[in-house]
Amino acid sequence: MAHNDNAVKFKKGDYVVYPAHGVGQIDGIETQKIGGMEMELYSIAFDKDRMRLKVPVFKVKDAGLRKISSNGRMDDALETLKGKSKVRRIMWSRRAAEYEAKINSGDPVAIAEVLRDLKRSNDDTEQSYSERQIYESALGRLAREVAAMQKITEDKAIERLEDVMGVYKPSLEDLSDNDNTEDKAIAA
Repeated sequence: MAHNDNAVKFKKGDYVVYPAHGVGQIDGIETQKIGGMEMELYSIAFDKDRMRLKVPVFKVKDAGLRKISSNGRMDDALETLKGKSKVRRIMWSRRAAEYEAKINSGDPVAIAEVLRDLKRSNDDTEQSYSERQIYESALGRLAREVAAMQKITEDKAIERLEDVMGVYKPSLEDLSDNDNTEDKAIAA
C-alpha cells in the first residue's frame, strides 16, 4: 500500500473529533503488527465515555477523524443555534433517525441544527423523553468540542451554548419568589 503523504497528521495531545464518538484526545501514536504488517495507529482517549479507540493512520480520512473545528465553522454552528426551529412534519421515528445521523456526522453545524430544532421555548409543550435524550446527546457533543476549542469545562460550554440559544433556565430567585412549595420541590 502506498503511503499517503497528504494524510492528516496528528500529534500526541491533539484534540480530534471522531464522528461517531465526538471529541477525543490523541494520547499516543503506536506501531503494531497486524496480520503480519506493521501498522501505525493513533490511540484516542474519549474521557467522557472512558473509552480508547485505535485508528490506523492510513484510515484517518475514511474514518472521518478530524481536528477540532476552526473558529469559522463553530461560528456557523452558533449562528445556526440562533435560528428558528425547522421541524419537519414527519413521523418522530424518522425525524429521530435523521437527528441521530446529524449528531454522528460529527459536523458542528449539523449538530447545531438538531439543537435548534429540539430546543424548548418557554411556552412550548414539554419535550418527550426521546426528544430530550437526543437534545442532550447533541448538546453534549457540541459542548465538548466548544470546551476543547476554548479550553473551558464542558459545563461552562453547555451554559454558553444554551445562552446562545436563549434557553430559559430558572434562577434561584425565580424559584424563591414562588409561594407554591410543591413547585419548588419539583424544580429543586
